[in-house]
Amino acid sequence: MVLNWFDTAPRRILGAIALACVAMLAFGLYLQHVVGLEPCPMCVVQRYALVLVALVAGIAASFRGRGVHVAGAALMTLLAGGGAFVAARQSWLQWYPSEVASCGRDIYGMIETFPLKRAIPMIFRGSGDCTKIDWTFLGLSIANWSFLCFVAIAVVGLVLIARQLRTNSSRRAFA
Repeated sequence: MVLNWFDTAPRRILGAIALACVAMLAFGLYLQHVVGLEPCPMCVVQRYALVLVALVAGIAASFRGRGVHVAGAALMTLLAGGGAFVAARQSWLQWYPSEVASCGRDIYGMIETFPLKRAIPMIFRGSGDCTKIDWTFLGLSIANWSFLCFVAIAVVGLVLIARQLRTNSSRRAFA
């Protein structure tokens, strides 16, 4: 039943992934602005990966061609793999923190130390500690959940690619 859904609705799947990424980004912004958690540089990189996955999936979902769906799913899978790599690295840093590991400065220190021209890009890189676990759900940190979400997106992308290519090859065999 689930695999049959992959055959009939690549646009829906890509659209659902885009919406899921937007929802995860919204939750991250909620945690930052309402709960008060400061994102670390690795968190910001994961946000960029989510934005790119959402854009690619949304653009691919807006077209009807199988080639666009396959290319979009392939690019989405690569981007999700990159996000998963960063999330896995952050998870590893959280599990085995080094005494000298640092992933960024605090915002006030950057503004006081550097001219505004250099401080603004640093601010957008994040300022929290990558090894610190501020929030958990079911025993997993944000980085752990991010890793699982990126892996799920990559798996869905791979299945979508495989089903689209298999459908294409089976149509050629019957032609």
